[in-house]
Amino acid sequence: MEALLSNVDWTEIGWASWDTLVMVGMSLLFSVVIGLPIGVLLFLTGKRQLLEQPVAYAVLSFVVNVLRSVPFIILLIVMIPFTVMLIGTSLGVAGAIPPLVAGGAPFFARLVETSLREVDRGIIEATQAMGASVRQIIFGALLPEALPGIIAGVTVTAITLVSYAAMSGVIGGGGLGDLAIRFGYQRFQTDVMVITVALLVIFVQVLQMVGDRLVLYFSRK
Repeated sequence: MEALLSNVDWTEIGWASWDTLVMVGMSLLFSVVIGLPIGVLLFLTGKRQLLEQPVAYAVLSFVVNVLRSVPFIILLIVMIPFTVMLIGTSLGVAGAIPPLVAGGAPFFARLVETSLREVDRGIIEATQAMGASVRQIIFGALLPEALPGIIAGVTVTAITLVSYAAMSGVIGGGGLGDLAIRFGYQRFQTDVMVITVALLVIFVQVLQMVGDRLVLYFSRK
């Protein structure tokens, strides 16, 4: 076992792990920033909601569903021209972030919409009765009440992005996925593949544990 592990380039694995964390962190940030307002709009323009707009909801819902329905490996390839135009390259950490955001933002938007739908309608009606504006209802009632569900959604999205980030290694996206393909698959280094999988499992477990604790903390408030 020691002889097997001695052949592993731990520096390479360290940098690949860091690249994966950067990809997940940056894409999660943009996914939340983009997906949160989209999710709120989906909720507000839905049937029997504050800003009911069937046409706007149908269009927005269609776009979100299209992006969610495309398998991520295909989305990676389809977005290469756009990524090159936006970033200047489709390779490495920077080249992986746009498709990660395109896959993560609509996914998170649906989770936000679902969380908002679970808010007691009586709370919304009570704030309306007090003369609150739509903005006050959103920031004073909806989002605070849905916060535990939104945090849970962030956790699920982060875990999904870990798997997406690993998948981006197929097109040279960098990170642990790229390392697993170049060394574990193409060079038949089983030890690298096993270590890569173990690290991805650890990342997911840590994200889930932190997310669960945050949900529990904000649920008590």
